[in-house]
Amino acid sequence: MRTATDLPHATRADDVRIPVGGGVELYARVWRPVDGPPVPALLEYLPYRLTDWTSPRDAQRHPWYAGHGYASVRVDVRGHGCSDGRVTDEYSEEETADGVAVVEWLAEQPWCDGSVGMFGISWGGFNGLQVAARAPEALRAVVTVCSADDRYDNDVHYKGGSVLAVDMHAWAATMLAFAARPPDPEHVGPVWRERWLDRLEHLEPFVHTWLDHQVRDDYWRHGSVCEDYGAITAPVLAVGGWADPYRDTVLRLVEHLDAPVRGLLGPWSHQYPDRGLPPGPAIGFLQETLRWWDHWLKGVDRGVEDDPALRAWVSESVPPATTYDVRPGRWVAAGSWPTPDVVARPWPLGAVDDPAVEAAPVAGGEPAPGPRLRTTAPADGGVLVASPQRTGVDAGRYFPFGGPADLPPDQREEDGRSVCFDALLDERVEVLGRARVRLRLACDAPRGQVVARLCDVGPDGASTLVTRGVLNLSSRHGRDRVVPMEPGVAEDVEVEMDAVGHAFPPGHRLRVALSSAYWPWVWPQAGSGALRVDPAGSALLLPERDPAADAAHAPVTFEEPEQTPALAVVQGTSGPERPDRRVERQQPGDRWVVEVDPRYGGTRTFPDGLEMTEEALERYEVAEGDPLSARTRSDWRVRLRRPATGWDVEVVTRSEIRCDAEAFTTTDRLEAREGGEVVHARTWERRIPRTAG
Repeated sequence: MRTATDLPHATRADDVRIPVGGGVELYARVWRPVDGPPVPALLEYLPYRLTDWTSPRDAQRHPWYAGHGYASVRVDVRGHGCSDGRVTDEYSEEETADGVAVVEWLAEQPWCDGSVGMFGISWGGFNGLQVAARAPEALRAVVTVCSADDRYDNDVHYKGGSVLAVDMHAWAATMLAFAARPPDPEHVGPVWRERWLDRLEHLEPFVHTWLDHQVRDDYWRHGSVCEDYGAITAPVLAVGGWADPYRDTVLRLVEHLDAPVRGLLGPWSHQYPDRGLPPGPAIGFLQETLRWWDHWLKGVDRGVEDDPALRAWVSESVPPATTYDVRPGRWVAAGSWPTPDVVARPWPLGAVDDPAVEAAPVAGGEPAPGPRLRTTAPADGGVLVASPQRTGVDAGRYFPFGGPADLPPDQREEDGRSVCFDALLDERVEVLGRARVRLRLACDAPRGQVVARLCDVGPDGASTLVTRGVLNLSSRHGRDRVVPMEPGVAEDVEVEMDAVGHAFPPGHRLRVALSSAYWPWVWPQAGSGALRVDPAGSALLLPERDPAADAAHAPVTFEEPEQTPALAVVQGTSGPERPDRRVERQQPGDRWVVEVDPRYGGTRTFPDGLEMTEEALERYEVAEGDPLSARTRSDWRVRLRRPATGWDVEVVTRSEIRCDAEAFTTTDRLEAREGGEVVHARTWERRIPRTAG
């Protein structure tokens, strides 16, 4: 990592308030050259408190852009940080309209030449796409990192039509604790307390809304740019990582946008690719985006239109581990997406005594089938898939952030709780894109779900998770409807797996593992049935890439990471010592508990004297054989204090979800304190019918 101190332009930083209508002003920080002509503006727009929470990250990139001739602007969404207004939901209509207003305001400033770009990761990346879909005239280019084009099926709420337990709840609980934090009197003055109490009084847990909409309805269509890709006219650089759950968006944007678009997929977790957090390797991401900005905002030819449509990292096989400093592999290129370099090859499923499938071309010019994936499970009348409720405890973190326990461990125990189909490889198989599993199956109840995992099994039996997919069977005909299964009647369904770039070496086994449960990722369904899979009507469709395609493309290279100096934050610890992730089996009752410490930061002391402490713990539990025993809980404590002024506030929350056959029950408790005294306390309890989940 290079630290850049000698930049082309001297810079300044100013805090400003941006009017967005209705008397609301958003808090912003602007880094820009100290002199010279007006320059383009770059906007990062998100709720995560620019005066404290993102300030270490902001210091690494906003001054860097300013030093290269841009006005780099960081804005807090309304109701968050030091901005005015109230929090209602994520990606609300107000939030998007505010974003458009901010773009227009920036374009009118005397230090801006009228051109604006938007960039951001996660929430900020979502906002870049959603504001771009409104097509404000001044918005000339976008860089979106680890974001989603589909709020229903590629976010933290639902997957394959199933209700996510692991992150719908944890994220709703996180945002409750986050949105309850006060403005900082250091930046807004004595009105901070009045605004904080108003914020608290009108706060509602997001989870109520999310569970009220269990199918893909108009609520989820709002903000899902996949509903109309043609609305985006600004050029888009879409970036993601194989360890991030939003990576499919990169491929869809490259495939569907009419605007100029380029895709970049590395080995990374849910982080900017220059930060050096596992898994690496990191790249000179700021330099790469500078090429993008210079081309589209300044009209300087930096060769971006000569870049391939997609640059992607293909990972080499590694033994299973919960973290990797660096994933071995190489960069590859595709001139388009989809690309003729990748072909979906069928790998039939079968029992161990099935006859071999001849490797001959099939009708319609389709590729020859791959080896048959065989199972040793009894296949008479169909292979029975009836998994223990604890299947999924080794799934890893839904949102890897670069922590030591983020990634899935050895999958052998999970494989033992699933039905596995294996093929021994006698040659290298390189995969790039989304694998799919087509299954002919029957369910013995109207409800059910199927989870498919693709694993790389070494000669020693160690099983490394490559990718996975989930399907709520009632959503098999579309995420916008609920169609129960007819018990005992076989249907053809398809499970789409998350995109991946991976190379299986010869001598390894390629494994498809099927299960009917995956806790705590997805909520168990009341009355869900076991599955019977007909291997003769089932196959893995594997997106195989021809390695010979490398010869048609120039090598893909990047500069070393470079950033401006880090903020001088003193990192401390707080709370009890505990592991990042703990799995426990409790007796009696055969109850399984997963506890996760998300490690949001402990105690940090900032250069301006602010001390911030964050403690969180997530808990997921289920009893074997009882899907209605599933419970989730998330506890948060946040403290903000300035010892020099005596300012000391604290937010404590507890969020829980339980279920029965008819409904989810959510309970959220919030207590806010000032100087140790409770100034606001509230409990919400909602019973929400299980219409699809």
